[in-house]
This record gives sequence, structure tokens and C-alpha cells, in this order.
Amino acid sequence: MSLLASNCLQITTKQSLYITMASSSPSCSRNEQQSTSSCSSESSQGRSLLSQFKLSDEQLQNIRDRFLRDIVAGLKLNTSKQGIDMLPTFVCNTPDGTENGNVLALDLGGTNFRVLLVHIPDTPNQRVDVDSQLFMIPDHLRCGTGVQLFDHIVECIQDFLKRRTIPQHRLPLGFTFSFPCHQKGLNKSVLLRWTKGYKIPDVVGQDVVQLLTDALNRRTDMTHEVVVEAVVNDSVGTMMTCAYNNQDCSIGIIIGTGTNACYMEDIDAIEKLEQDGSTTVPQLNGHTKMCINTEWGGFGENGSLDDIRTDCDNMVDVNSINPGQMLYEKMIGGMYMGEVCRYLVLGLVRSGALLSGNVTEELERQGSFPSAFITQIEQDDTEDLEVALQCLENLGYDEPSLQDCVLLREACQTVSRRSAYLCATGVAALVKRTMETNTKRHEDGLFHVTVGVDGTMYKKHPTFRHHLSEKTAELVDGCRVKFVLSVDGSGKGVALVTAVACRKKQQQQQHLQQG
Repeated sequence: MSLLASNCLQITTKQSLYITMASSSPSCSRNEQQSTSSCSSESSQGRSLLSQFKLSDEQLQNIRDRFLRDIVAGLKLNTSKQGIDMLPTFVCNTPDGTENGNVLALDLGGTNFRVLLVHIPDTPNQRVDVDSQLFMIPDHLRCGTGVQLFDHIVECIQDFLKRRTIPQHRLPLGFTFSFPCHQKGLNKSVLLRWTKGYKIPDVVGQDVVQLLTDALNRRTDMTHEVVVEAVVNDSVGTMMTCAYNNQDCSIGIIIGTGTNACYMEDIDAIEKLEQDGSTTVPQLNGHTKMCINTEWGGFGENGSLDDIRTDCDNMVDVNSINPGQMLYEKMIGGMYMGEVCRYLVLGLVRSGALLSGNVTEELERQGSFPSAFITQIEQDDTEDLEVALQCLENLGYDEPSLQDCVLLREACQTVSRRSAYLCATGVAALVKRTMETNTKRHEDGLFHVTVGVDGTMYKKHPTFRHHLSEKTAELVDGCRVKFVLSVDGSGKGVALVTAVACRKKQQQQQHLQQG
């Protein structure tokens, strides 16, 4: 079996919850491809399908402005219809160099999760050492009960600890929980809804820190005392890791399986802190800024993206487990990009622009075109477009033509470019918001901001980061935006947040003892 084929099988298995079998269609042979295939790239209907994904500068500017409008609306008390959650994180501090010791980190946000041991050295600016182990979340646990999920997580934590010699008995733990939550404190976070293929109803509305703590307490054989000190989103960890070495970093974004972003906001502008008496939390005393977890994947739920969404986007949404939700994420995230492209390819085939109009059963099958194919096809620089050819063969086509491969690659490029451009509208909106609340300018007269980035689309796709950087620069004036790859933000980043929390707690205890 080829590498491409094995990748397809692997990803299809992970997405088994979403796969539905279409009615059987015959495979297509090269002998059946004659005149239609020879002019596929010139088909007006095919061009029309591709053109729906090509957004003008005016459209992108309008989306940026709507994004900024919904950001401001999301900071207010009544946010039921604005489409972006804008969640306070209670992360107000960055490392000052006095943090040290061992910190456990737990990173949950997809089909896998990691347990990490992060060692922060006594001397500032020294390398932060990270020891990690990857564990699976089986399909049945992603749709089971909360007790089953968190007991499995704790079992994996114990397995991790038993395999290592850690003299420090009490271990603070930072929890990267990359799902929309209403955060009521640094270590209190209530799940609003599941995303990324999870559907565990009895966890929604519950404090995930308490659920993890309860699971830890149910274990009587723990080798260490593990205390959950902080819970953050992966975008927050990404920003914190980047900010550790770059003072201009005030935005963090994730563009991988899903997508999200955070940024530093004026505390006075966060009206929703008045809910539940959050403004009385001692942690806020003396601080002027707080990191906001935007949960920007929900942008568009109020209709802000309706005028640019295509039939392909609608089909992906309708056939997802959460129709009507996370519409921005479904247009740009890696979990959905392959499906968007599959529906586009299906449309091109049915229009007669591609593969002589012959639809195979495999092409109709949901999940048969994972996002990894897009990256691999666009990376291929062979004259015969061997990866595209192999991909079409895996989809049931016998010896597709070179023109078919060219059009398939163009479809992939069109979808991935739109993803990068839409991501740029969100970054530009956050940059403009940051400029509005920060008067600091550099010697060149420009506002400088660094954006910490993590995620497979940014790291592995051959053109995504270029398109993102280029279009962001076009969408903001008077600002120099620098993108920096954040290394292990969801691991090292949450450990830094946790270490800062422990330092602040220790300082408060010392102050009380002295008082």
C-alpha cells in the first residue's frame, strides 16, 4: 500500500464518526476520458465553481470589519447573538524569570492528548526542558460520559508518572483544554460546548477542572500529589510561549485541526467580567490587561459570513455533528478543509469539467479526501503531478489524465488560499483592536505586534504561511506584523502560565504571613 493510500485509511478511521456511504458509482477508466477531459480546465461551469472561493480585497476588508465589530460586541454583557464568545482567561501575568521547578501539563484538544513534564530552570532565559508522551482518546470515549473521559486521562497521567523518577512529590498541573469554556477564574472553567468531534453531553455546563480533580481523587494509587492550578486554551499557551522571549507578542493563533486566537485586551473594556462578580477576583487587582480567548471559530454564526459561504461550505456544515456552529472554523480549519475540497472536486466532476463527469463511490464517501492530501498535492513538484495522480487513483479512477491532475491541484490551491486569506481577516481585526488600545509606537512610527502561531496548516502547508502574512499586511495600515512559530505552546505555554500562578500564590501567602 502506498504512503498516500495509508494516510487516507488512517485519517478515514479517525473520522469514522462522520463517514456515510453514498450510493455505489462505477469507477472511471482512462479509456472513458475523451473530449470532456481534454477541455476540463476551460469549462465555464468549472471556472464558476472555482471562482466562488476567490475573494476580492473589498470582500476581505468587509469581513475584517465585521470581525472587528463582533469582537467589540463579544466583550459586552449580552453576547447571545454576536457570534464570537470572547472569553476572559484570567491570565494577566507573563513570566518574570523567577519561576522554576517541575510542572505537569496536560494538553487535550483533539483525537490525541499529551502529558508533559516541564522543567523551568532557576536561571532566567535558560532552556525550558520538556518531556512528553502522547496518548489516544478512543472514539467511544469522545462520545461517552465525562467520568469515562476523565478517568482515562488520569490513568494516562499515572502511567506517565510511573515511568519517570520525579523527586518533587507535589506537582502543579496546567490543563490545556482547547474547547469553548466560560472561565470564572484561572482554575475554574465551565464547558460551553464541544467541538472537534467530541460529543459528551454530561460535561457541558460543568467545571472541567473539578471533573479532572474528581478523577484524580478517585485514584488511590497516584505516585504524586497532582494539583490543577490553571486551565487555558491552546491559543493562550501559544501566545505565552512566544511572549516568553518576545515582548511585542500580544496575539496567539492556532490553525491546525481547528482554529482559534487570543489577544491582550484592556480589562476595563471587558464588560462581561461583571457577570458572576468576576471583577472581585483578587487576581485582577492591580492589572490593566487580560488575555481574551476569542473562540473565533464561531465567527459567522450570526450571519456575518453568509454572503461568501459556498454550497461546499453548506454541505460540510449540514453533514457535521454541529450544524450552524463554528462556521469560520469549518471554512479554514484542517479538520474540514479536505471535506470542503472534496465537495468542490465532486462539483467539478458533476459539471463535466473534471474526470469526464464520472463520479466514483469513493469520491462520494465522506472523509475520503483528508486535508493532508491538499498539503501533499501542493507540495508535489513532479512534472507528472504524481501525488495528484495517486490521489485520484485512490478515489477509484483508473489512469486519470494530466489535465485532471492539474485541475485537482488548482482546486486544492483555491481552497487553501481562501483559508489563509480568511485567517488573515481575523488576524487583521485583532491587530486593529490591539492598536486601538495601545498607543505605543516604535522609532519608525509604526505599531509593532508579534503573532505567535501554531498548528499543522501553518507549519506543514507549503504556501499557507506566505499567504497569511502577505494578506495580513495588506489588511492593516500603520503596523508591522511579525508571525513567529510558537514551539509547543499548548505544553510549555500552559506550564509557564501555571508557574506564574504558583509564584503569585506564593507571594500572596508570604504577604498574608507578613501582614
